[in-house]
Amino acid sequence: MTKADIIKEVAAMTGLTRQETEAAFEGILESIGNALKRNERVEIRGFGNFSVRFRKAREARNPATKKIVKLEDRNVPVFKVSKILQDKVNKSLLRGF
Repeated sequence: MTKADIIKEVAAMTGLTRQETEAAFEGILESIGNALKRNERVEIRGFGNFSVRFRKAREARNPATKKIVKLEDRNVPVFKVSKILQDKVNKSLLRGF
């Protein structure tokens, strides 16, 4: 599912126009991004948590060329799914079998 698909589906579910839905969706994404820039944790109950983790500098290998590259210290955005969403997905997948 793409961003456009999500916008189309939410617009149909809510009765909002595509433009209104897209503006709201963009605002949500921007807000999450800004919070992560400030190193804040974003919790969406029933969905999951977005946070930032620090990764130390290390050496890694490019799998295509086998060349060793140095990775600098960096912050990495991470997402941890909530148990509610995980259970919902697992129950729906199990019914298909």
